[in-house]
Amino acid sequence: MKTVLAKTAWGLAAFLSVAVALFSYRYVISAGLLAPNVMANLMARPWIAVHAAGASTALLVGAFQFLPGVRRRTSLHRWLGRIYAAGCLVGGVAALILAPTTTAGPLATVGFGLLGVIWIHVTVQGWRTARARRFDEHRRWMIRSFALTFGAVTLRIYLPIGPLLGLDFMQTYVLVSWLSWVPNLAIAEAWLRRNGGNRSLLTTPVSSRA
Repeated sequence: MKTVLAKTAWGLAAFLSVAVALFSYRYVISAGLLAPNVMANLMARPWIAVHAAGASTALLVGAFQFLPGVRRRTSLHRWLGRIYAAGCLVGGVAALILAPTTTAGPLATVGFGLLGVIWIHVTVQGWRTARARRFDEHRRWMIRSFALTFGAVTLRIYLPIGPLLGLDFMQTYVLVSWLSWVPNLAIAEAWLRRNGGNRSLLTTPVSSRA
């Protein structure tokens, strides 16, 4: 039963990740509906496109790294991991450049800025532990990293809820600058404490290799 629930949760997360990633690439090509508050950022050009390119790519491939079939294929897992890590680092650096000039004010600056710092840190730790062949630690760091990457999805889930609670868009945006990632990271930490980080999100590890 737990395995069925885990696979269902993964399937939903993967679907949402791919959908949001593909939709967000519109900022890379400057096509379609672009959020006015995002494009009003003083550093929007070119850094919104850079951030969207990196973060969307990480979101697009990240969920698939938890599949046992991908992890069994060591070369595929490594190459997807490199693409994922590069996307996180590019997206994170761009986020740090964009955060100080967000139109949502200082609270959002701190929220998005901390997200960028922690996102870069946990991803770098994941890369370093993989290089050192400390694979249990590597899995733990990458679970944290993807929890933060998934903030792009949870942000879009929370945004429509604000108006239903009587908040205007900017009030909602300030809140989601924190809510989009803090609960994600807390859930990841709770899961790691309960399971020790030594199991796949779907099943037990199929290999000791990263």
